[in-house]
Amino acid sequence: MGSIGGYMFRATMGAFLIILVSLTVVIWFTQAMRDFDLITSQRQTLLVFVGITGMIVPLLIMMLAPIALVMAAAHVLNKLSTDSEIIVMNAAGVSPWRLLRPFLAAALVVSLLVAAIAAYVSPRALRELRDWGAQVRADILTNIVQPGRFTTIGGNLTFHIADRRPNGLLVGIFVDDRRDPNVHSTYLAEQGEIVKNDKASFLVLQGGSIQRLEAGQRDPRIVTFDRYPFDLSQFAGATQNVVYTVREKYLWELLWPRADDTLYASQPDQYRSELHDRLTTPLYPFAFVILAFAFLGPPQTTRQSRTLALLGMIGAVSLLRLVGFVSVIVGVRVPAVLAVQYVAIFGSIAAGLWQISRGQAVEPAAAISRLATAIGERIARATS
Repeated sequence: MGSIGGYMFRATMGAFLIILVSLTVVIWFTQAMRDFDLITSQRQTLLVFVGITGMIVPLLIMMLAPIALVMAAAHVLNKLSTDSEIIVMNAAGVSPWRLLRPFLAAALVVSLLVAAIAAYVSPRALRELRDWGAQVRADILTNIVQPGRFTTIGGNLTFHIADRRPNGLLVGIFVDDRRDPNVHSTYLAEQGEIVKNDKASFLVLQGGSIQRLEAGQRDPRIVTFDRYPFDLSQFAGATQNVVYTVREKYLWELLWPRADDTLYASQPDQYRSELHDRLTTPLYPFAFVILAFAFLGPPQTTRQSRTLALLGMIGAVSLLRLVGFVSVIVGVRVPAVLAVQYVAIFGSIAAGLWQISRGQAVEPAAAISRLATAIGERIARATS
């Protein structure tokens, strides 16, 4: 690659990492705030909160990496042009293909990263997110109910315990159950403990009574018991028999679905659309870099404005990604539309390479240039 290519590669990857981390942190923070109830209402630790919400980071990286790369490439190309380095290298006989080489190397690194995340890392993280979140929300009496405090779950079930012993024994239990609109039940017990098995979890109450008031009745019925199992799985949500969504399937599960996959039997179109989305995602870094170089790579003097070229690059990249999103969405119902994203990606790569081979800057139409000049002059007069 040479010293020049190594310098451009390092500059591009450095800018890529900074932009990717910044975008990921900002978007992760906005998404994580949706699950802030893990700390407030469910009293989880900050470490658990960060661990659960952090499971979406691989998915964010997969989506943001091509965008971060094109922003990094545009930054490096603009810097090289501003410092007149592209003009000097062009005058020294350096071909555009040699200048493009380090950007393609960076695109290859990002493409391999995106492919690994799309094939395994992102589905694995999303599965962990589903399992971990379900486990936290299902373990209600361990993580939600605090001694001396009334805790309402779902608006119609209230727990209260007087104390929790070190061995896990609960003392002074009160449960107010209004889930059934026809029966209002109140449970009182001297003590109890949580018992779990592979299928369900129970709060086993010991030495207490149940007071049930049926709708339309004036007097309640009171039943005493020595031991009574209160089923927690009815409302807590069990984690067994989890059916993973299409987004949570590994790439090979999309390529070769199992014969007993009930989700595939009911949603084959979703499988096909998700598969093509995963296959095309690693191609976007190459298409974006080539488009960025086609618009910003040709040598230009410092007197030539690169604003229109930058806007053109943003428009081309945005249009290409929009076509990909639309083709995946529409392709669920119209499978033939899935081919549009391949045509758009390879067409963009071919058009970009052809433009790079010309060695000329992308010149906007005369009408666009006049319009941009008029807008610039009007802004200058308004600010002067």
